[in-house]
Amino acid sequence: MKKLEGKVAIVTGSTSGMGRATAKLFAEEGAKVVVTGRNQGRGQEVLDDIKKVGGEAIFVQADTNTTEGCQKIVDETVKAYGTVDILFNNAGMLSMSTLLDVPQDEWQNVFNVNVTAALILTQKVAPIMKAKGKGVIVNTASVASFAAHHGFAAYISSKHAMAGLSKSMAWELGPEIRVNAIAPGLIHTAMVDSIGGVGALQQMIDACPLKRPGEPEDIATVALFLACDDSAFIDGQVIKVDGGYEC
Repeated sequence: MKKLEGKVAIVTGSTSGMGRATAKLFAEEGAKVVVTGRNQGRGQEVLDDIKKVGGEAIFVQADTNTTEGCQKIVDETVKAYGTVDILFNNAGMLSMSTLLDVPQDEWQNVFNVNVTAALILTQKVAPIMKAKGKGVIVNTASVASFAAHHGFAAYISSKHAMAGLSKSMAWELGPEIRVNAIAPGLIHTAMVDSIGGVGALQQMIDACPLKRPGEPEDIATVALFLACDDSAFIDGQVIKVDGGYEC
């Protein structure tokens, strides 16, 4: 039997990178997947990929920077499938501004996408999961949830917040709902390419025992583990998937 057979899974930020790889893997494992993002064309590409592997999915074009976008995701999911079993709060936004230079609107947008959207979506799906007696939430944190360095002030702060929010969710939503977070290290995604690619972050590769960047599939396999019953006694954890960077 497939690991997510009969489950309905929302994967935010799933038109590229880690979210896209996870949406495809969830579908391969039997889940009906709700793909979300802002770009209709990329969303259709993900649906096509999922159909090629015999999976089932819908695309919801929505911006998780807004409450309305989060509400649309849940409404369209329930309309299509009637329920929610798994929520992967994966949508993310990068900020490279230093502490003294970060504009307030940039700071707010980063927190809206990286933290507040996860809170809003959880508030909306948790009652559905509670009524069913079971549910799983996985959040995307970061190695930036554990340490800081020069620059990236808003991003680092938001990822620290996501780690704390994940633990609060686990305490308040149990025993019916399990909540864990994944803390990726350097993963080769479009977000990394937007700042010069993995070569621009060579110091992270040099500091990693595996001496390579991760791939989106490295995150997808951990997300699957946390979403299925293989991890039934894991709750409230922030799991590093960083090639040993933070070991």
